[in-house]
Amino acid sequence: MASFSHCQVKRPVSIEARDFYRSGPDHRQGQASSFALIRRQFDFRSIEIGRWVTSAERDRAAELFHDALCDLMVILQGPEALISLRGSIALQYGSGGRPGVSAHYDPSQRSFALAKNAGPGSIAHEWFHAFDHYIASKCFRGTPAGMFASTAWLADATPIAHPLNQLLMRCFKAVLLQPEGDQPSDLFQSSVQMDKKLGQLYYSKPEELCARAFEAFVQDADITNHFLVKGTKASPEAERGLYPQGEQRERINVAFSDYFGGLGKALRDAE
Repeated sequence: MASFSHCQVKRPVSIEARDFYRSGPDHRQGQASSFALIRRQFDFRSIEIGRWVTSAERDRAAELFHDALCDLMVILQGPEALISLRGSIALQYGSGGRPGVSAHYDPSQRSFALAKNAGPGSIAHEWFHAFDHYIASKCFRGTPAGMFASTAWLADATPIAHPLNQLLMRCFKAVLLQPEGDQPSDLFQSSVQMDKKLGQLYYSKPEELCARAFEAFVQDADITNHFLVKGTKASPEAERGLYPQGEQRERINVAFSDYFGGLGKALRDAE
């Protein structure tokens, strides 16, 4: 499947000149970070920095990335191996980008890239794409190499019986269907309407719906990090119903919390 999942580009501003609101634990105890340190801690397959990223931009980005990834790890209640998907994914910063997008995940390379100045705030969204892709073969039998688990679920792929898989499928149901389970959710319907208006198929794709729902779950956590995620509550997309709202958002958050809490415990117990 030649598919790229991406976020639309925003106006570039140098990362050195930007402050990103954050309220959370002091993971680094005031110490500087580096992409080499991030790779060692999380065991990413590789980290590539673009040739046009200055040393000051690189050093600032490393600190922001480090805090964001540690915050995500706390929110998901899992170990470092969860964040790197057992060392299977690669990161690119200011490199490997695509014209017109601020961030994207490439299933064929198992990598996600953030543009140098326009990607911040997209980490949670792109990480979930990577997770959704990684977990597909562990949830369903016979899925194509590029398929996302959310897409496979909606296509009635054959599930692999496991309590954690059942919890993940509850997440997909909460995002994509009404509570009764036989009609598209409010989020799905709003996304279809937006795609019809724009003459495209993007917002209503199951992997995009689930990534935006995951963003909302992360932004609703006690930790706040605008380099990790932002815009699910107050943004043009949120106003158009492209992020979950109200009772559906609450159901989604409970489902994701139950799933990642169980997954994190299983991963920690296996260490």
